[in-house]
Formats: sequence, structure tokens, C-alpha cells
Amino acid sequence: MPQVLVYVTAGSREKALAIGRAVVDERLAACVNILGSMTSIYRWQGEICEDEEVAFIVKTRDDLVAALSERIRALHDYDVPCVVALPIAAGNPDFLNWIAAQCRSGGSDGGGED
Repeated sequence: MPQVLVYVTAGSREKALAIGRAVVDERLAACVNILGSMTSIYRWQGEICEDEEVAFIVKTRDDLVAALSERIRALHDYDVPCVVALPIAAGNPDFLNWIAAQCRSGGSDGGGED
């Protein structure tokens, strides 16, 4: 199964940690890398906003992206959280196999381990 990187932002390191721990614990992701603070400039409800955010990358299988996105939205405090999946074109086969093995089996069965 192809693996993907999912780029996500949060309003704080604590929120990113909470989301990251949950999705790894629930086997929706093999790993979450929390990258640190950044400044985001964006338009929201007709106004230009500038806020500190934390970016993080979730490593998972592409068949879990819908469930992962749904879970992140449930855990997130933003109205419209950034959750964007990016395909992995190539990489270390052992690492890519590890990602697949760490995630739950099936894309929509709601659970279970490999």
C-alpha cells in the first residue's frame, strides 16, 4: 500500500502533541514529527490574520487518510484545520514497509491490529 505524508498545523505545541499521540496510539499513523513554531499569514472571515502555529507531519498509508483526517478534525480546535496528504514517490523500502506495518489494517474498518 502506498504511504503518504500528511501536513497539519495547530495553534500550539500542546495541541500538536495531543493530536500526534492520539493518531499514533489509534494506529492511524506510524509516526508524527512536530516541527516547531512558525508564523502563518492567512485570510479568515474576510480579514488578514497573522498567528503563531506549529506544523507537524504525519506518516501513514494512503488508505487511512480519510479516517486520519476525520480524527484530526474531531481532535482539533480549528473550524477548518489544515490536513493535506502528499504522496511519497519513493524512499527507503524498509522504512516505507515499517510505516505500513505500524498502521491499523484496513482503511475503514475502525480498528484492529495487523
